[in-house]
Amino acid sequence: MPWCESSPMEQRLQLVQEYRGGLFTMTELAEQYGISRKTAYKWVARYAEADEALEALADHSRRPRARPQATAPVVVAALIALRKRHPRWGARKLVALGRVRHPTLVWPARSTVCDLLTRAGLVQVRPRRAAAVGHASSPLVAMEAANQTWTTDFKGEFRTGDGRYCYPLTLRDGFSRFVLRCDGLSARTVADTQRRFLRAFAEYGLPDRIRSDNGTPFAATGLARLSRLAVWWMRLGIVPERIAPGRPEQNGSHEQFHSVLKAETARPPASTLAAQQRRFDRFCTEYNHVRPHEALGDQPPATRYTASTRALPTKLPPLEYPGHMEVRRVSGAGHIAWRGPVFLTETLARHDVGLEEVDDGLWTIYFGSVALARFDERSRTLQPLAAITTGCAPITSART
Repeated sequence: MPWCESSPMEQRLQLVQEYRGGLFTMTELAEQYGISRKTAYKWVARYAEADEALEALADHSRRPRARPQATAPVVVAALIALRKRHPRWGARKLVALGRVRHPTLVWPARSTVCDLLTRAGLVQVRPRRAAAVGHASSPLVAMEAANQTWTTDFKGEFRTGDGRYCYPLTLRDGFSRFVLRCDGLSARTVADTQRRFLRAFAEYGLPDRIRSDNGTPFAATGLARLSRLAVWWMRLGIVPERIAPGRPEQNGSHEQFHSVLKAETARPPASTLAAQQRRFDRFCTEYNHVRPHEALGDQPPATRYTASTRALPTKLPPLEYPGHMEVRRVSGAGHIAWRGPVFLTETLARHDVGLEEVDDGLWTIYFGSVALARFDERSRTLQPLAAITTGCAPITSART
């Protein structure tokens, strides 16, 4: 014979009927059905109170009838309104802004906000991507104060509605995340880029360093990868700082800023370059003065930024080298005179460089305070200082 199976409701009904029959005590029935006497009495009472309706023996929801810790409807409404106003902001930023705008309300934890937004259909669940394998990065100067290091980059170009290309040039203070400039350029030229940096220097003063990638116009292919823009920075007393090739995570905060900038202002692009610039300006105002930043304790960048005390000079200061150095002027063709012409780079044309002897016939070449290369006067070869630390072969000056 097949096994006879019964549902929990059928077993409870059988328990009630056997108890009413008076053949067994409640203690015996509880032991037989493997439940406590209290539970057995509960089913008997429920069945009687429901006029012997079988539904009384079904499982009841354990959900509490009251939720004293539930988020207030006014807070939920405020969160949804903020999320719709800032659809790409996370829970933490929404709560930080909500506390500023509605300080009398009790705001829930981040996890609760995530649940509320998900239930409201305002969260798009994205598939997880496999984590990238990490690599050791080059040491860079830590950002511990405003204007110690500015970060810059070009966001990928795109076409506006009228078909013109827009090249967004962005400049931020690395410590405070304050956006100093965001310009939609029509071309990625040295002249256009330098004009925007000139305006930033005039408004905010000079930083100690500027961090960029190795693309144009920030770097070039010659000695020390110096570009004309980098040489201008160095004449102003600013040290160019470049991330390692192919390592955008070394400027990760700036890269993350670019993703937010694109999502907020260029999807889709504006109809014209001028309209796109107005979008950039509105975004930067909100980013600097309203949008909470987690790395800043949920405060906007403007609360952490102050302009530099180093003002932009009216003219480039002269390059000065210590008395023990040999000073040479770089010709228009990029040479210095050292028992004959020695080619350095055309980027330094008509600038002075200093040579400091570190050993017999071995010299370190400086531009300002930055060491560029090691020059061996016997073999008449140049070795970039970066190559010395990595063991690369020296570069022979082919144009001597």
